[in-house]
Amino acid sequence: MKEFQGNPFTLRSKKEFDKLALKVFRYQFENQPTYQQFCTLLKRTPDVVKNVEQIPFLPISFFKSHHIITTDCQPEIVFGSSGTTQTGQSKHPVAKVEIYRESFLQAFQLQYGNPEDYIILALLPSYQERQDSSLIFMVDELIARSQQPESGYYLNRNQELIENLLAYDRSGKNVLLIGVTYALLDLIETQTFRLQNTIIMETGGMKGRRKELVKSELHELLCAGFGVSNIHSEYGMTELLSQAYSLGKGIFECPPWMDVHIREVQDPLQLVPSGRSGGINVIDLANVYSCSFIATQDLGKKFENGSFEVLGRFDNADIRGCNLLVQ
Repeated sequence: MKEFQGNPFTLRSKKEFDKLALKVFRYQFENQPTYQQFCTLLKRTPDVVKNVEQIPFLPISFFKSHHIITTDCQPEIVFGSSGTTQTGQSKHPVAKVEIYRESFLQAFQLQYGNPEDYIILALLPSYQERQDSSLIFMVDELIARSQQPESGYYLNRNQELIENLLAYDRSGKNVLLIGVTYALLDLIETQTFRLQNTIIMETGGMKGRRKELVKSELHELLCAGFGVSNIHSEYGMTELLSQAYSLGKGIFECPPWMDVHIREVQDPLQLVPSGRSGGINVIDLANVYSCSFIATQDLGKKFENGSFEVLGRFDNADIRGCNLLVQ
């Protein structure tokens, strides 16, 4: 395997980000066959691409049909999505687990500080029941690093979670409850809280267990049920090695090695200006041995300060243009 020379975790400016992004693009074009073929078909090769806005974004559904990893690289771990039989499961072979670990630990510390400062509680049934969840890998590490004996998972133990959450919150310690959306709603239907020292972080969606809700409506319900002023959110996915976080109001901020662009829905190669909605493209420079430029199936809007909002999902299962490499 040809090692990439560059460290995404030392970036300090947009100029440095753009320079490294172009370097990663060239490296992945030369060493990732699926991405190379995709870029070639679009006529967006390194000799043509001169700035970040010209870099092609690989449709995320390719992770269901192709082995997206650098040539001659053996994965240390393979993460899988929670896709259904009908839609298929994405597989993300990860060449270096330590890069993922450094990415999520640094991103967490940038937004929340040291995990040791929190009792971390996890209500993630849909993920915990699987063996290949990247989210569980991350939460396992955060719980371990919290070094708090109270930290842990609550699978099918809602009553115990309710009692402990109330007790830990009253103790004055900082508490972080990270939960899949439908499980958090199940919890507040059993018990109404008035929490003073707890952060509620929702991740994922309804997983087919409940009707999908508009984000603002969901957060209104969760705020009322937990007695908090804001609901935090994590924006990550199997195919990425980085996460963005929202500290409230559904507005996400990326760590310095991650960024989003918004594309036209009908023209995947055309980006839209700040303030306009469209498809979310993610640049994840930590994902160097896979693909750092991914066109997601999410709709969103980016703001002038670089933050962004997730508005929903595409109705169609696959992004237009995905059939370029159907085999």
